[in-house]
Amino acid sequence: MLNRRHFTAGIATLAFAGLTSCASTARGTADAVGYGPLRPDPAGLFDLPDGFSYRIISEAGQTMDDGFLVASHADGMGAFPLDRDRTILVRNHELSPRRVDRGPFPTPPPASLQAFDRVDGGTPVPGGTSTLTYNHRTGRVESQFLSLAGTMVNCAGGTTPWGSWLSCEESVVRARQESFGRDHGWVFEIPARHRGLIDPRPLTAMGRFKHEAAAVDPRTGIVYLTEDQQDSLFYRFLPNAPGRLAAGGRLQALAFAGGADGNDTRNWTSADFPARAERPVRWIDLDNVEAPEDDLRARGAAAGGAIFARGEGIAYGDGDFYFTCTSGGAAKLGQIMRYRPSRFEGQSGEAGSPGRLSNFVESVHPEMLNYGDNLIVAPNGHLIVCEDQYTNPVTNHLRGVTPQGRTYPLALLHAQTELAGACFSGDGTVMFVNLYHPGKTLAVTGPWRAVRG
Repeated sequence: MLNRRHFTAGIATLAFAGLTSCASTARGTADAVGYGPLRPDPAGLFDLPDGFSYRIISEAGQTMDDGFLVASHADGMGAFPLDRDRTILVRNHELSPRRVDRGPFPTPPPASLQAFDRVDGGTPVPGGTSTLTYNHRTGRVESQFLSLAGTMVNCAGGTTPWGSWLSCEESVVRARQESFGRDHGWVFEIPARHRGLIDPRPLTAMGRFKHEAAAVDPRTGIVYLTEDQQDSLFYRFLPNAPGRLAAGGRLQALAFAGGADGNDTRNWTSADFPARAERPVRWIDLDNVEAPEDDLRARGAAAGGAIFARGEGIAYGDGDFYFTCTSGGAAKLGQIMRYRPSRFEGQSGEAGSPGRLSNFVESVHPEMLNYGDNLIVAPNGHLIVCEDQYTNPVTNHLRGVTPQGRTYPLALLHAQTELAGACFSGDGTVMFVNLYHPGKTLAVTGPWRAVRG
């Protein structure tokens, strides 16, 4: 384990704290937020504040319990409490067919292996999920195995209140393209406690598009979905039977009520949706949601759907949903939207008391937020955002965001790759996060309750 020096001094002033969408971009602020300045990691990998430490618990190339390898391109991930000491993690691997060499199969697996799709009817498409069980007390991984096979570009997803992971394909490749046997662009559900590979059945009623992430409202069972396109929509899925997504339902796209102020939230050419603005919304029914022509977002926008700049991670906390728009904002450095559902969400009364969308954070400086991707609502109520930025040099952070929308650095990665899949153990003591490539999963511990702001 890579332990840091533990200091007893108080939290120091942050160099760039307090940069929000309505604040100055000047460096420095009189008010400290977060956990204090980052300290250099002796191993040169992952800088954290005083009192925090990390452990690498899983990495690409390790042999798992089933004989397959831990794949690379570790992306979205969900945490599920197993008992007092243990957490189950279900982890995506965002692999395309050309990345077979970074997948889980060192040799071609048997034809009997449960896989959604294969190339030329042979080798399974290398994307999917792996599941591991981590013991917080011993600091050891107790089991690790492949849980979804034959899918592609499994980017993000989301946990469900009933104990499963929704793994989302960010690809709309058609059957017979490049020798594939099935259409792609689906959501798959993986029960966290299932041992071994699941029977991979796509949830087709949730639409076919470049899925990014999903989050479920535990009060209603409604699923909210993001789409990774420069002109994406924000979707919700109203299940016929809450908790049973395979039973089907209705897919809708968010639009602004009234529509007089335009429907473009990106703010690239004009401030149609200014930072900190909030507007009431309505929802548009979508048809032909399996969209063989990949035209779902175009049809939704033509009907008045709001347009977003690369919707990515989404998380639920205290009744609200937060989702990132990676390249949104006038500076194209990213936005974080907040959706507050109606108290009549999905019911006939919501038109009179609609949900509301706000441009919660819009970055104006790279050290405020730089291409936010996956995110989570931490147990202390702050957001933790994984950066996936392309500026030179690549310096991806974990960024904290206070309930007031102020950002601060939480960690700095010294590797030419993105951070992804941040999630917490059920007791809130351990944060797990992925390093995308070569894939590694870290367990981070520290004084999480000592945050300011």
